[in-house]
Amino acid sequence: MTRSECDQEQALALTKHWVERIVIGLNLCPFAARDWDQGRVRCTACDASDEADVLLALASELQLLESDDSIETTLLVLTRAFSVFEDFNQFLDLAEALMASLDYEGVFQLATFHPDYRFADSDADDPANCSNQSPLPVLHLLREASLSKAIALHPDTAEIPERNVRYLRQLGIEAIARRLKFDDVD
Repeated sequence: MTRSECDQEQALALTKHWVERIVIGLNLCPFAARDWDQGRVRCTACDASDEADVLLALASELQLLESDDSIETTLLVLTRAFSVFEDFNQFLDLAEALMASLDYEGVFQLATFHPDYRFADSDADDPANCSNQSPLPVLHLLREASLSKAIALHPDTAEIPERNVRYLRQLGIEAIARRLKFDDVD
């Protein structure tokens, strides 16, 4: 299945599969499993295709997250916007500006994932890029207070990205792709 063939239901299935098999399955984020298993991660799709409508969806998700303590974090899956990584990357300045204008600085943090994510100093085929690659563009909204608490309890959060790079390079692209198998998700 290609991205252009994804409807909302398929996009969410692909994203959930990625979270379970890659993010949690490879322990790329040691904080993810607990909230995922407890059903405290909201995963929702946005079919908007332009920046303004994606910003509206982002604002709506931020307001929902603020008003509903049962949701720990939100994955906003973009099904039609930002297929080009550079466009997505440029959009992030607008997303951060929106969060600031809504007085969410220090309240929520934005993490991002994209199918073509590439670290500035890496080759396109570097397995390390897989730490931030998702089946579709994703805006991940995190509660700052929860993140700060998790970081304080973790023995060495600075080591997480370095460990992920080493681990993913050791696994290699083929092993990561086999683990993911997006086409197995209906």
